[in-house]
Amino acid sequence: MNSTIRRWLFDPATGQIVAVIIGILLIITGVRIVSRTAGRHIADNDTRYRVRKLVTLGGYIAGALLVTIVYSGRLGGFTVALGVAGAGIAFALQEIIVSIAGWLALTFSNFYSPGDRVQLGGIKGDVIDIGVLRTTIMEIGEWVDGDLYNGRMVRVANSFVFKQPVFNYSGDFPFLWDEIRIPVKYGSDRKQARQICEEVVAEVVGEYTVQSRAAWDRMLRKFRLEEARVDPIVSLIANDNWLQFTIRYVVDYRKRRSTKDALFTKILDRIDASAGKVSIASGTYDLVGMPTVRVELQPTGDPARQPG
Repeated sequence: MNSTIRRWLFDPATGQIVAVIIGILLIITGVRIVSRTAGRHIADNDTRYRVRKLVTLGGYIAGALLVTIVYSGRLGGFTVALGVAGAGIAFALQEIIVSIAGWLALTFSNFYSPGDRVQLGGIKGDVIDIGVLRTTIMEIGEWVDGDLYNGRMVRVANSFVFKQPVFNYSGDFPFLWDEIRIPVKYGSDRKQARQICEEVVAEVVGEYTVQSRAAWDRMLRKFRLEEARVDPIVSLIANDNWLQFTIRYVVDYRKRRSTKDALFTKILDRIDASAGKVSIASGTYDLVGMPTVRVELQPTGDPARQPG
């Protein structure tokens, strides 16, 4: 019994296992210490997140190198076994393999990054973490109107970057084109109505015009795009009910709702101050009672043949 224990203790394979276990424990401890230190000393959320992910990735690489170095003398014997099992593993774990490939694509490309607003796998929200297998999204919309968080955190497999379109609302061009429509009564001063719309949209979104112009110029240098108008546009159409002014403008993707609120509020205030020269139109329908209708039926044909 003692000889068996002695052989086991001094067996090279046992020493390798112990070395791997101790090394992995040291790596995990080091990763946690560095991550906590970074969390305390780095104030910026984005920088802190990236440092933690980089430290975690370094821990994975260090663990893989440790196993490779410890078992470097035995790796040759596993070549045939790995080759035979490779096909079966690839078939059984194809979704995981595609997700890992998606993570690599996200790491070395520009599909999206933490902090971007995306639509992935039918889920729309802000990316808060990109893992090896899944992307974590803080969802917006659904039962909540506007681009506001609804409180759900959704984890979407990274494989969706190869299966479905990826919509990025805040990538190279972090602005969106949006529109509002103002119905104005016939008989109103349409020149003054247009002036009100132009002045208000310039006040509310004027800063975005300059910023979006610079961002669009960078897009033109990077991609094959046509020139686009980023300054506000006010257009008019006349329909059967009212004059409709459409205001098209560029806005920060995070401020669509607040920008619409500011535009409508200021425009309505200016219209109220116009002393009746400009009035908002609306569709109003009155349902009234119908008068009593009396119907009398007169007999037709030969009167002599009528009963009675």
